[in-house]
Amino acid sequence: MFLTKLNLIHFRNYKKLDIKLSPNINIFVGDNAQGKTNILESIYILAVTKSHRLGSEEHLIQFKEELAKIKGTVKKDVISHNLEVDISALNKKVFLNQTEIRKISDYITNLNVILFCPDDLEMIKGSPANRRNVFNVEISQFSKEYIQCYNEYNKLLKTRNEYLKQLQSISKDDMYFEILTSSLVDRAVFIYQARNDFLNYINQNIGDIFYHITMKKGLRVEYQPNIPLNSFDAQEIKKVLTKKLQDNYQREVLQGTTLYGPHRDDFAFFLDNNDLKIFGSQGQSRLAVITFKLSEIALFQEKTKTTPILLLDDIFSEIDRKKKNRLLRYIQNGIQTIITTTDLKDINARIIKDAKIFDVAGGIVTERVKSDE
Repeated sequence: MFLTKLNLIHFRNYKKLDIKLSPNINIFVGDNAQGKTNILESIYILAVTKSHRLGSEEHLIQFKEELAKIKGTVKKDVISHNLEVDISALNKKVFLNQTEIRKISDYITNLNVILFCPDDLEMIKGSPANRRNVFNVEISQFSKEYIQCYNEYNKLLKTRNEYLKQLQSISKDDMYFEILTSSLVDRAVFIYQARNDFLNYINQNIGDIFYHITMKKGLRVEYQPNIPLNSFDAQEIKKVLTKKLQDNYQREVLQGTTLYGPHRDDFAFFLDNNDLKIFGSQGQSRLAVITFKLSEIALFQEKTKTTPILLLDDIFSEIDRKKKNRLLRYIQNGIQTIITTTDLKDINARIIKDAKIFDVAGGIVTERVKSDE
C-alpha cells in the first residue's frame, strides 16, 4: 500500500497543494514552522479521520476559510482508490471514491499509517491516558471489531458512571445495574484480549529491531491491566473484573465512577529490565518509541495483508549518525516512508540519491530535481 498523490485545499498553512509521492522514501526538508509537519498530519487525518495533535479541528481550516479538504490516491497491489476528508466548523465528512461513508469504522481501514512525532515521547514519559490513546488508535486501524467494541464500552462506561452518581441520592435498581455492569464486562473482555494480543505481536519484533538500530538488547513493552490477571482467558477476565466491581461497589458509589476496567490500563517500556519512564534518557526513549512503531509493520502485514505507510516527523533529533543511517536502511525495504527534517546532514548519500526530496518554505512545496541533489 502506498499513497501516490496528495491534494490539500485550505488546510493549515496550505491554500492549495498537489504533490506526487514516491512509493519508497520521501523527505520534506525545511526550517521549523514552514509546514512540513502539516503534510504528515494531513496524511494521518486521511487515514484515521482525526489529527494526532491537540486542539480544536477548526484550527485545521485555513484562516478565514470555511472548509478544508484532504484528498489522496491510495494504491494497493494494482488497484487505486480515492480517499477524501472534508472538515468544517460544523462537521466532518469522509469519502471513498467520491461516495460518502457514514460510519467511520467502515472508512478507517482503507489507508494504514504508522506515525512517529516528537509528542510520541509522551508514550513513555506521559500519562497512562496518553498511552492508552496511542494503543487504541493503532489497534483500530486493523480491527473494525475493536473500534466498535471500544466505542460501545465507552458509551456503557459513561452511562454506568452517571448512574453511580445518581445512586448517591436514590435507591438502586438492581436488575438495571447488573445488566449495565454485565454488558460493560463483556466488552472489557474483548478489549483486554485485543490489547494483550497486540503487545504479544509487538514484543515478537521490538527487541530485534531495537538491537539492529542501537546494538543494545532487551527492549520490551509490558501490559499493566488494573486488575490482577493470571491469564487472558475470557472466563478468567470476566470472573476477576466482575468480582472487583462487586467488591468495590460502595467505593464506586462514593466516588461516582467505575474504578476497574480497561479504561484504567497502563503500559510500560523496559530496556534491560529498567523502566524507561524512570531510567531512560531522551535518546533511548525516542528510539524505543520509533522501534515500537516499526514493530507494527509485521502486524499490519499479517492482519491486513498490506504494508502501512510510515510517517516520521523529526526523527533525527538526538540520534547520532550511525543510528540514523541504520534506521533509514531498515525502513528501505518496500515501505513507503515520508520523513520531515530540517537538513540532510549526516544522512548517507546513497539513501538521499534514492529518495524523493521536497523543499518546504512558507507553505510552498517544491520537488528537488535530481541534478540539485
